[in-house]
Amino acid sequence: MIAALDLGLIYALMALGVYLTFRILDFADLTIDSSFTTGAGTTAIALLSGWNPWAATVAGALVGIIAGLITGLLNTVGKIHPLLAGILTQIGLYSINLRIMGKANVPLLRSETVFTPLRNNHLLGTITSVGILLFVVAVFCTVLIWFLNTHLGLALRATGDNEEMARAQGINTDMTKLVGLALSNALVALSGSLFAQYQGFADISMGIGLIVAGLASVIIGTAVVPTSRVWVAVIAVVGGSIAYRLIIQAALMIPWFDPNDMKLLSALIVVVALLAPRSKAFMSVRKSNQPKSEFSSVQPWDTADAEELDSGDTRPASKQVTSPQRKGGK
Repeated sequence: MIAALDLGLIYALMALGVYLTFRILDFADLTIDSSFTTGAGTTAIALLSGWNPWAATVAGALVGIIAGLITGLLNTVGKIHPLLAGILTQIGLYSINLRIMGKANVPLLRSETVFTPLRNNHLLGTITSVGILLFVVAVFCTVLIWFLNTHLGLALRATGDNEEMARAQGINTDMTKLVGLALSNALVALSGSLFAQYQGFADISMGIGLIVAGLASVIIGTAVVPTSRVWVAVIAVVGGSIAYRLIIQAALMIPWFDPNDMKLLSALIVVVALLAPRSKAFMSVRKSNQPKSEFSSVQPWDTADAEELDSGDTRPASKQVTSPQRKGGK
């Protein structure tokens, strides 16, 4: 279970990237399935070439920025649908990843990595490694929360909430999309870089289906802790990533469970995370924690409808806040 905590914290960086595009920017980015491998493969080749482990890790994150920019340019300049832009980049990166790695699997058993001091002292997979990774994730969470409260971060959030309104307010939404996608894929590639160094290899298939894990982490976190506050949501996403890994680890400990069923289990976890907030018990707990509204006919701001629950967005659309009388012009 301690190793699951390590992996949950490493994957938390990937989940933060998915949160940035899926929840903040409202952009369904499938690039991460390949940018994760791009970060891992670039770091692996750099380490085998004798690079310093920290420099190789930074290089892995930088290629993620390039991957995100490609998807962003396809969408903003090429006017390609976000979903298709992500798929095109993802497919193209598969061949590029093979070019970078030279083969489908690159072992790092004799290479020095950022985890080598911990591994040599038998501290990997212990409370010590969990504490160090938790500190690293906390630093990235703090920087991300700070960024989302800067002018650029607020512009990025406005683009995700209402792109047309943001553009009417003078925000360059194309630029905010490029920044958001670049940062998101940088976090995903950094997660892939650390994962490859932790596991001791980089594999061409290690990112396939990763979007499901990322969405599961985001949805679990936002479903359990519904909030419109960014700092709470960021922490909830990290908690969702850890919870997801613990669930996977618990399933692997079941004797009859086949590791080939992992994808099915991931899909079931996402389905449960989507349906759980609609249960009467969950809704009653949330309702009991909400303050009484003065206007009973008005939908509370922090109450989500079915469509918002599916998307993981617990904030209702602004048009639904208007009372029925005002809609009729009375």
